[in-house]
Amino acid sequence: MAELDISRVRFLIAEDNPFMRSILRMLLGAFGVHDYAEAKDGAAAWDLLTSNDFDIILLDWEMEPVNGIELAKRVRKGADSPNRFIPMIMITGHSEKLRITEARDTGISEILIKPISATQLYQRIKSVIERPRQYVESKDYFGPDRRRRQDPNFSGPERRGDAGPESKADLVIE
Repeated sequence: MAELDISRVRFLIAEDNPFMRSILRMLLGAFGVHDYAEAKDGAAAWDLLTSNDFDIILLDWEMEPVNGIELAKRVRKGADSPNRFIPMIMITGHSEKLRITEARDTGISEILIKPISATQLYQRIKSVIERPRQYVESKDYFGPDRRRRQDPNFSGPERRGDAGPESKADLVIE
């Protein structure tokens, strides 16, 4: 399965369920990854993130006392964030459209709905490595460009490409 060598990628796993953490460890090991750290909640993940260099965060939504969304907000918008650009893959049991939109609007790079498969996880990891999206910053958002493709039916103004300095349009950061 592994056509992309990710053996040197450093992962941070933020997951409160020990069984799910063991599944993620086994899957990463099957992909050749041996450099990872684990946290039982967003607060522990933040501590690891501020004292280590990671390439990708795998995080769960529901954790106590700090959940995955709160962690993602701090990573993307916190003045003390060690890496606002780190890819984050949310692994969650929540598949409702409102939840997916909330995760996207928080700056999550990819979302994976439980139960997961090795193929799905590998595809999300491969996606953030091989097809990283530009990062966008606006008054209310910082994270990967939420638009995944050009919509041939879109007829509105292209706010990011031709907006003047007085505009409220998003700024693209590369």
